[in-house]
Amino acid sequence: MAIRLGSMPNKAGDKYRGLAQKSRAGLPVFNGEINLDYEALKAPLSWRLPRVIFVNSMSDLFHENVPLKFIREVFDVMERCPQHTFQVLTKRPERALELADKLNWSDNVWMGTSVESKQYYERIRLLQRIPAKVRFLSCEPLLGELRRIPLKGIHWVIVGGESGPGSRPMAGTWVMNIKKQCEAKSVPFFFKQWGGVRKKEAGRELEGQIWDEMPRRQYGAEKNDRGNHRSKLLV
Repeated sequence: MAIRLGSMPNKAGDKYRGLAQKSRAGLPVFNGEINLDYEALKAPLSWRLPRVIFVNSMSDLFHENVPLKFIREVFDVMERCPQHTFQVLTKRPERALELADKLNWSDNVWMGTSVESKQYYERIRLLQRIPAKVRFLSCEPLLGELRRIPLKGIHWVIVGGESGPGSRPMAGTWVMNIKKQCEAKSVPFFFKQWGGVRKKEAGRELEGQIWDEMPRRQYGAEKNDRGNHRSKLLV
């Protein structure tokens, strides 16, 4: 997406231009450069109606090259917009934990980490130590079976398969196993998609129904947040 958007002759193109390139094998590769988009920080301040905002859908707020000053500004905007719910997902919970005491964790900030396979369980243990009101796991793309997930202090689990050309398959037994673990610990379970090359055809039904469970009210949100407008904050 960064390569495609970077080719556009507009502001979106300026935001992503030069941040990714194709390897000799024709695969997209991130070049390691970070673009701090201060303009995007203003958007939530102008939205009056409550929204669920996925922060940095094209990046990682806790990437080692993102300065603390900028991260603090993002957290400041989230604090100034209590009507919105901000979902922050990172593959670097170790840095999020390192900076945790330097940030203001308002109740509308949901902090999550990616857990694609069992080799990333340490990310969960780091996340459990972060003082967010809601902590969630994104098991997407799910690339293997996840047994005995440490769910203490985790308020939400999202599961989904990989999609697009060359996507790796996801076994239904892996999904059901996670769902059962969530039920045993009363953790809301959200099944996003089966994925695959034709993800729309594969759909997102599991056991003949859609699973859209969300964190309950005591964690700072309604159990079902479908009434909120979902948006993305690209930084």
